[in-house]
Amino acid sequence: MIAEVKKTAEQKMQKSIESLRSELSKVRTGRAHTGLLDHVTIDYYGSQVPLSQVANLSLGDARTITVQPWEKKLAGAVEKAIRDAGLGLNPVTFGETIRVPMPALTEERRRELIKVVRNEGENARIAVRNIRRDANAYLKDLMKSKQINEDDERRGQDEIQKLTDHFIQEIDKALQVKESDLLAV
Repeated sequence: MIAEVKKTAEQKMQKSIESLRSELSKVRTGRAHTGLLDHVTIDYYGSQVPLSQVANLSLGDARTITVQPWEKKLAGAVEKAIRDAGLGLNPVTFGETIRVPMPALTEERRRELIKVVRNEGENARIAVRNIRRDANAYLKDLMKSKQINEDDERRGQDEIQKLTDHFIQEIDKALQVKESDLLAV
């Protein structure tokens, strides 16, 4: 019983780490990359749709992302969605094409990106702690239904705590690596 709970919690925590790494890979250090716009959504006939489903995304050059909406009338909405995404990007519309120049990484911009990275890290820590809470609650339920005894429940909680500590250390390492990348000139 306890091994199953531990295994499930470990798998969920691993997914949280993978999600964090995916989010950190979107934070670029000055070069344009279409992955930066992966999480941008646009209101398309009343529902929120990812930008990649209503427009072609490509690289104009090393510092510019080009967005070509499939419908002409979406250009304004796409531009607004990119501007409001909190990425610090300022898109410019040329007819039907939207160009998104990547700002040069000034010291101020680097600090902003570090804040974004730290926020993502905190979200990952919260996710890992929530998984710990759910696993501990499940162990308590097993104890109340007399499927395990108090000693097994305590041992299970200790193992879950060790897992949590391990994954939070992994999160901290990933954040440290990304921050040092951002600060490198």
